[in-house]
Amino acid sequence: MSQTIAVLKGDGIGPEIMDATLRVLDALDCGLTYEFFDAGLTALENHGTLIPAETLEAIEKHRIALKGPLTTPVGKGFSSINVQLRRHFDLYANVRPAISFPGTRSRYDDIDLITVRENTEGAYLSEGQSITDDGDTALSTIRVTRQGSERIVRYAFELARQRGRKKVTAVHKANIIKTSSGLFLDVAREVAGDYPEIEFQEMIVDNACMQLVMNPQQFDVIVTTNLFGDILSDLCAGLVGGLGLAPGANIGADAAIFEAVHGSAPDIAGRKIANPCALLLAAADMLDHLDMVDKGARVRGAIREVLDSAREQVTPDMGGSGTTDTFADALVAHLQR
Repeated sequence: MSQTIAVLKGDGIGPEIMDATLRVLDALDCGLTYEFFDAGLTALENHGTLIPAETLEAIEKHRIALKGPLTTPVGKGFSSINVQLRRHFDLYANVRPAISFPGTRSRYDDIDLITVRENTEGAYLSEGQSITDDGDTALSTIRVTRQGSERIVRYAFELARQRGRKKVTAVHKANIIKTSSGLFLDVAREVAGDYPEIEFQEMIVDNACMQLVMNPQQFDVIVTTNLFGDILSDLCAGLVGGLGLAPGANIGADAAIFEAVHGSAPDIAGRKIANPCALLLAAADMLDHLDMVDKGARVRGAIREVLDSAREQVTPDMGGSGTTDTFADALVAHLQR
């Protein structure tokens, strides 16, 4: 069965790592076809807008997109492209796996956890933000709803059930932020009752940060609100070597966008030394989403094997002497054995 996906190559190193990723997907013979659309600085130059209407229409039509890193220009008048996409398609679940791979610069070698972050409300609302005329006082509203909390926590438990995970930890600050964080925690407790086979744990966010540094192996699936999830997911990426190994999925009822969560790295664009792993791992998560779990596992296995045994072909940030292209060459060769 053929599946067409909308491909947004991105800015900076985006086209380089996307080309490498599509080569690997093609080597798997997944039956995927690609339609390419502009977003970010390329779209601004070609269309006068960061996200053209035809790009949004393509994602709506195909319901699946693979996205390279995009640059939002600095300055007033430009809002985050990622935030716009999440709101437009109601991509309420941000899913960030953190998995250890060999040969990485990290102090742990046995991390395997997932952060599930509520993606559409919480502290990241543009509405409700203001600053007084004298510039001395800034105000910001945190908006958490029962519906938003229920669907993100249920998503986390369903994900745990599907992937054979044993525990879900709800991270909160209900001891101090008793309204918004308290509502999230109350709903998490209610939803947990529907999944008696999965251990439920609740943890205050500051303690969760400490525990992740001291004993990350105790975690399995973490579910939390928007701001806390943004911070914790990057912390978890640090446990496995950084954002170069950090894929992200933004999931809604009608669309899903898979991405590398790192930036566009314009300082190394064109030098062919960008690490494609984050986008490759996002593509593997996309294959899982498309019920091609075995092929997603093959991508992760190929990355693991190449990082372990073909050091000369991996990129310098991973301790190798290779390029983006030689990394892809090694992965394709492994998959075609």
